[in-house]
Amino acid sequence: MHSHYRPGGVRRVIELATPHLIRALRPRVTEVVLVGGSAPGREWLAGLRAALGDTPVTIACEPALGYLSEQTASSRRIAARIRAHLERLFSGPPFAAGIVWLHNPGLARNLLVVHELTRCCVRAGLPLVFHHHDWWFDNRWQRWSVLRRAGFGTLARVARTLFPPLPSVRQVAINRPDAAFLRRHAPQRSGWVPNLVERLRPPADRQVDRARRWLRRQLGDDAPVWLMPCRLLRRKNIAEAWLLTRWLRPEAWLVTTGGVSSADEQPYARALLDAARARGWRLKLGALDDQEAGAPSISELLAACEVVLLTSLQEGFGLPLVEAVAARRPLIARTLPNVSPDLARFGFRFPLAYRELRVPWQLFDWQAERDRQTQRYRAWRAAIPRACRAWAGAPALLAGSGRARPVPFSRLTLAAQLEVLAHPPDRSWQLCVGLNPWLSAWRERARAARMPVAPWPELAARGLSGRAYAGRFARLLEMRSSPLATAWNSLEIQLGFIRARLAPANLYPLLWGTLP
Repeated sequence: MHSHYRPGGVRRVIELATPHLIRALRPRVTEVVLVGGSAPGREWLAGLRAALGDTPVTIACEPALGYLSEQTASSRRIAARIRAHLERLFSGPPFAAGIVWLHNPGLARNLLVVHELTRCCVRAGLPLVFHHHDWWFDNRWQRWSVLRRAGFGTLARVARTLFPPLPSVRQVAINRPDAAFLRRHAPQRSGWVPNLVERLRPPADRQVDRARRWLRRQLGDDAPVWLMPCRLLRRKNIAEAWLLTRWLRPEAWLVTTGGVSSADEQPYARALLDAARARGWRLKLGALDDQEAGAPSISELLAACEVVLLTSLQEGFGLPLVEAVAARRPLIARTLPNVSPDLARFGFRFPLAYRELRVPWQLFDWQAERDRQTQRYRAWRAAIPRACRAWAGAPALLAGSGRARPVPFSRLTLAAQLEVLAHPPDRSWQLCVGLNPWLSAWRERARAARMPVAPWPELAARGLSGRAYAGRFARLLEMRSSPLATAWNSLEIQLGFIRARLAPANLYPLLWGTLP
């Protein structure tokens, strides 16, 4: 079960992992039922069915299972539709015995679904796996008002829904810091299952040539392409990728694969698109959004591009990082403290990785940005549950004496980021290269088309394989909980997560509210 089956990391995990889980759990699993708010696309569904062979795949979708923020009915009516749909589903033969694999409940896009699904699984005696890719309290505080309107008016109620103290529920995290925190509270009911990656054979030359021709038609020329395999999300920090592209390879296009997947991201996407059109930037956003017939696959686009970039502010696992290495492409990546140690554990070494890209105050209106951040920080802090406000740290630009100084580009609002980008590239380069000495060597390599490729580590071939993934998943299901192991404090778990997420290092003005 997932809210939707749009292109993205969760769908990719489902696509890659399901065949391995079927093999590992056979004969227990004889059928796959995809449940969600909307049905998957025909091409993706056909590919999944082909990968599963003789295991049938059926669809059981109902719009009420989608994002609450995108529905207009009352919470009571939505809950009734969810309950009726799930009761019909669980009364059918596939659920006489089985496993329910729930994706991203921690994002809290529809806790009515999580609540009703948990009730159905307890009644049917079925194991329920809460597979957390993201969290609602991780720079997504606008979700709190939606939760309250849906009837989850206290942190305690949200916590009991996301971390129910039930022996049949398993909690899965995709990075080690989150998994370690869960294990401290429920060692017998939680685990670490990092995303899997398959290093497939590279696309054939004819497929790559076809992808290049397709890109040429989309872009109107055959200039080099630097690719961001991601959706149009604020947390992807796309303006930073564009700043790097125009400095290092000014003739290149920056292309993102996915478009906007939720109403919350529309203002950000619109501001970027308007700026790109007004200034004639070589920026193509959402190249695969239309799902037109004959469009290349992600693997074909990776093979056809010159460089892959990932400048995200936050990731659960960083699957695009690993997939870029698997595709043998040069990768420019902003390192993330919750992701980099996990990938290093599997042997990944990224020669083109950086922590922050610092910019001087001369490139944007310092006082206007300080005033803007002050206003938005107050509004953001007021939107946090009252019990948590004291934990909110000070963001980088507002900390200290208030004197103008260089700051990380990632710690600016989109308005200030666009001010930096409005300067001619030569001027911004001259002011920034001294603050980021690694840029000079990268520019020489980019212009000589000699960007290094990270090697594929042998540890990853074993540790991130489909077989390893299925083994971790199966062991999690086999865990047996003692009565004492179920007596965990749901609220304490959630508050521990929240306290960590409100530290200054995790505060990004780009993610406050929905405005640029």
